[in-house]
Amino acid sequence: MTSALIEAVRIGRTFGREPVLEEVSFRAEKGEIRCLLGHNGAGKSTLVSILTTVLPPTAGSARVAGFDVVREGHEVRSRIGLTGQFASVDGSLSGRDNLVLIARLLGANRRQAAERAEQLLEVFTLTDAADRAVGTYSGGMRRRLDLAISMIGHPQVLFLDEPTTGLDPVSRNALWNVVRDLVGSGTTVLLTTQYLEEADQLADRITVLGHGRIIAEGTARELKSQVGTSTVHATLADPTTVDRASAALCSVGLAPVLAEEPGSLSASVESSVGLAAVVRALDGAGIALGSIALREPTLDDVYLALAGHSPAPVRAGATSC
Repeated sequence: MTSALIEAVRIGRTFGREPVLEEVSFRAEKGEIRCLLGHNGAGKSTLVSILTTVLPPTAGSARVAGFDVVREGHEVRSRIGLTGQFASVDGSLSGRDNLVLIARLLGANRRQAAERAEQLLEVFTLTDAADRAVGTYSGGMRRRLDLAISMIGHPQVLFLDEPTTGLDPVSRNALWNVVRDLVGSGTTVLLTTQYLEEADQLADRITVLGHGRIIAEGTARELKSQVGTSTVHATLADPTTVDRASAALCSVGLAPVLAEEPGSLSASVESSVGLAAVVRALDGAGIALGSIALREPTLDDVYLALAGHSPAPVRAGATSC
């Protein structure tokens, strides 16, 4: 027996002769947010379609909530919720009626459907707009209603396929808070996203897809550690001392790079200890600092490095030691 709520084993999928997924394996435990991170065409939505029984795999196998997605699709569908990339709600009905309709279709009687609709309207802060036509809702409200609909059947596993696409930052943060609350109640979430910040904020573990294959996997911290380097950015009190500052950093084994902002430069360091090395070198050369900061690697750095598209840093000119 396995404790995983999602378990994919060497999943493959082709369309014609074109492979979209190859040898994809991962698992997600109860109460975990697993993020699938990747660019358009990486295979994220195809994998979600397989796990939610919309598409069969052409290779491998998968189990969701303990059931095989091909042989026991009905059992899987009765235990999951799905929110796609675009809100799939009826704009002519009210928010309340949308919820009641889906609850009835799932087998609830009138009283049960009304009670469940009321609960979800409150959870997703839609009570005040419950009796308005959904066509009058903002984009953020429609997405919250879409997520509420996916929770009607008390799913054990919730699939969110790029749920915040097109949302403003305020609506995105509100949706993140709702997802965190759902996971706190024991729901397992599989989230696909192109937003690095979203993965960093929400995911317990991240699976990075590239061209249909897994190219990395781990926590955000583990993935960031693969990049390995941090960057110290220093702004000098006197911009005319930048050449002396560069020489001072060269003398301690660093490779400074001039930034676009006059009197600023940066240097890659292996850890936060490098920040102290920069301060000591500049102080020893009698150079006053205006400001200094240490920038840790981000998931953006990780993804660009893994995908092989890491750009050269923007600079006014590189110094040579």
